[in-house]
Amino acid sequence: MYDVPDQRGRLAVVTGANSGTGKEAAKRLAGAGADVVLAVRTPAKGEQARAEILAAHPRAAVHVRRLDLADLSSVAEFADGLIADGRPLSLLLNNAGVMMLPKRMETVDGFELQLASNYLGPFALTVRLLPLLLAAGAARVATMSSGTAARGRIDLDDLQSAHDYSPFAAYARSKLADLMLTLHLADIAAERGWSLLSSGAHPGYTRTNLTTSGPNLGGKVSLGNRISFRIMPSQGVERGAEPLLYAATSPDAVAGGYYGPRWGLVGHATKVRPTNRALDKAVRARLWAESERLTGVSVPATV
Repeated sequence: MYDVPDQRGRLAVVTGANSGTGKEAAKRLAGAGADVVLAVRTPAKGEQARAEILAAHPRAAVHVRRLDLADLSSVAEFADGLIADGRPLSLLLNNAGVMMLPKRMETVDGFELQLASNYLGPFALTVRLLPLLLAAGAARVATMSSGTAARGRIDLDDLQSAHDYSPFAAYARSKLADLMLTLHLADIAAERGWSLLSSGAHPGYTRTNLTTSGPNLGGKVSLGNRISFRIMPSQGVERGAEPLLYAATSPDAVAGGYYGPRWGLVGHATKVRPTNRALDKAVRARLWAESERLTGVSVPATV
């Protein structure tokens, strides 16, 4: 098991921290001494996760704050609240997401739900929190992608899958976008000389409610998906959270690094190669610019 280094004195935000890899990551960060903010859509579920974490680590500092990544006003409210607190942010773990919605659904902002929850919301959150991250010194942004990113395509003419929606294709696109966010933010940090490390992770096939909550939203899980979810090699959240924790805390993690299970779907965390499609700097730059336009959030000229 990956041993999280001492995090005392550091503030960490973990999105989607009420269950799965998010809750496990928050628990282990709290156990290592970090002050942890559980950023969750449903506060009651966040409070339940907080109680579980405190049961394991009674002296931990764990806080619950509401954040709906599919609603840009919620992202702004959450970020403004942290900025008002004024405390530098050492760790941002972009973990939350939804997976393979059977039908195309739109958010209150008019975005396709998977793209909004998995990418546009985390993008807006990351950019809004840059002042706090840069104030921390040696801060990190760790963003959860997926092995399915290798099958994703960025179509800037139909980024919202309005003309051609497929549950898997839309999910893979959002996860490829997450990986591109990771790499482009690393490029920006290097160009501007920021003390900020942006790295990415994927959990392999980890047993969480991600494989059921999304596919059951607005429809039913297909028979093919039900079979594949049962027969593929899988692992528990203790192992599945490790690539994200490694990206966020390991002294060996590097800017633009990408970490996942040793054997693809399962295994201990190790450095893996991003899919070739994520390495196209021109497409990454265009996606970033389009994301700024869609969210109305952009990196200031000076931070």
